Amino acid sequence: MNTILNNKVKHLQLGHIEYKKALEIQEEIFQKTIKTKIENRKNETNILTENYVISCSHPHVYTIGKSGDEKNLLLDKEMIKKKKLDYFKISRGGDITYHGPGQIVVYPIIDLENFFTDIHLYLRKLEEAVINTLEAFKIKSGRIKDHTGVWVNHKSEKAKKICAMGVKSSRWVTMHGLALNVKTDLNYFNNIIPCGINDKTVTSIENELNINLSLKKVEKEIIKNLFKVFKFDSYIN
Repeated sequence: MNTILNNKVKHLQLGHIEYKKALEIQEEIFQKTIKTKIENRKNETNILTENYVISCSHPHVYTIGKSGDEKNLLLDKEMIKKKKLDYFKISRGGDITYHGPGQIVVYPIIDLENFFTDIHLYLRKLEEAVINTLEAFKIKSGRIKDHTGVWVNHKSEKAKKICAMGVKSSRWVTMHGLALNVKTDLNYFNNIIPCGINDKTVTSIENELNINLSLKKVEKEIIKNLFKVFKFDSYIN
């Protein structure tokens, strides 16, 4: 347990970045934070652990979690190469999803011992921040039992996922995060069974509103809501 808490969080905007590069940045921060915690315990020191929220977008890529079923990827390796797509098996929870242009991806690398030690509460707060963001754009959304993420028409059998989530936590440090469809080409989801759920569809903010939205505007809104929901104290170098 951290004896001195740090509720300051730095927002890193990476822009449009290759998935592999963003993953390397995540891993570097994640491992550095864990190393600090181990050394604090070993040496009985109180070095503050740092917290980050990364936001970005990626070129076309499919990622699958550690417990995901590769049968939910409907393309073989040759087709992936032919379509100039990337594919990564990664350490988060959840099944398969798509990232691409027009989507906002957020990776909180947070030491939860600075805030609360409850991974389920962490996921619910991520969802709440997205729900509040969508509400700002006049879209009603919510949760579905047993399916992490945020859904439009969530009380209907025709629920559509608008935000996917998958996280990893070690020693209460988080990585990976959420992907919100803003102006995403939804056709790329036809190559997978999104999140391994075959009886639901996906949607985007633009698909729901039928208007052209600025990605930056939505990014600013979701970061604002994350900081508000989690009661993060913003930190600027």
